[in-house]
Amino acid sequence: MFSIIISVILIGILVIAHEFGHFIAAKKSGILVEEFAIGMGTKIFSRKKGETEYSIRLLPLGGFCRMQGEEDDGTIGPRSFLAKSVGIRFIVMAAGPFMNFILAFIMIFGLTSTSYMAVPQINEVLPDTPAQELGLQVGDQIYRVNGKRIHIYDEMEAQVYKNNGEELRLDILRNGQVYSYKLTPKYDAERQGYLIGFSPKIEVGLFAEAMEGYSRTSVIDTMEYSYYSMLNYIKLTAEGLARVFTFTAKQDEYGGPIAIVKMVGDSYEAGLTYGLKEAIQNVVYIGAVLSANLGVLNLFPIPALDGGRILLLLVEAIRRKPLNPELESKIHFLGFAFLMGLMVFVLYGDIVKIFL
Repeated sequence: MFSIIISVILIGILVIAHEFGHFIAAKKSGILVEEFAIGMGTKIFSRKKGETEYSIRLLPLGGFCRMQGEEDDGTIGPRSFLAKSVGIRFIVMAAGPFMNFILAFIMIFGLTSTSYMAVPQINEVLPDTPAQELGLQVGDQIYRVNGKRIHIYDEMEAQVYKNNGEELRLDILRNGQVYSYKLTPKYDAERQGYLIGFSPKIEVGLFAEAMEGYSRTSVIDTMEYSYYSMLNYIKLTAEGLARVFTFTAKQDEYGGPIAIVKMVGDSYEAGLTYGLKEAIQNVVYIGAVLSANLGVLNLFPIPALDGGRILLLLVEAIRRKPLNPELESKIHFLGFAFLMGLMVFVLYGDIVKIFL
């Protein structure tokens, strides 16, 4: 039950951030926002302030920002959504996912500031590994993997994981010069993954407890690390969702509401073995990943999602006239039906995992 409560609170925060992005962009654009709702279904609380009704609804998942004329219901006035230019409507639709990315950045920044971060620089070369065989040295910076620029340690791990044990090209920055190597990662049964064979340099966060022998990172470095971490989450999420939407993903690569609740609960309990601070940090980490997930998901060009609406706006800009309202409604209905089918598919996967 506690896992469910934490998950609902976490998802609520992500949804509020997303809808607030639409809300603030609409307000700044002069669009009349009729209702800003947290949750779905029947209203359990509502209060009107100014021209906007703020409500909390029964089902604690989801939410919406209802703008005048958004659904072409005949309410076309100077402050309606459809009365605005394509450019303004584009900004309003994109503002929701953008706020999720901002929230992910803030969460990562907070985590990094209160803990530690791994830098893609060799702190120790491990014995009997490809790194030792190649003669990699302490202080070497991982510059590129398979031609991909590496800014943070997680990016390097992602590239090694995707390479699936095949030979890779490693570019090392040493004393201002770049050296290129080819190596085949070694499989580690204990970690169940492929390793190059070194431990990364660790830096202490801005507000973390000092550790002897470790340097403290700067504000700029923390911001840079948080930015590239956010981009890495976005990239991995986009790749993963593309596999889900094409039904080529493995069952352990995706999860629905049940999987999220379990993941949040397991992470919180694992953190509690060390302390309350660590438990909170684990939940915040998952929140950052989920926020990036939500932002990317909504940008996919599927009708009924923000990305679908953005795609139709681009079509409108090219045609220089809006689509037929009836046709647009049918397109959104088909997109909604697809999402419902996908949700059933994902929930089935969640249930299967429980009994495996």
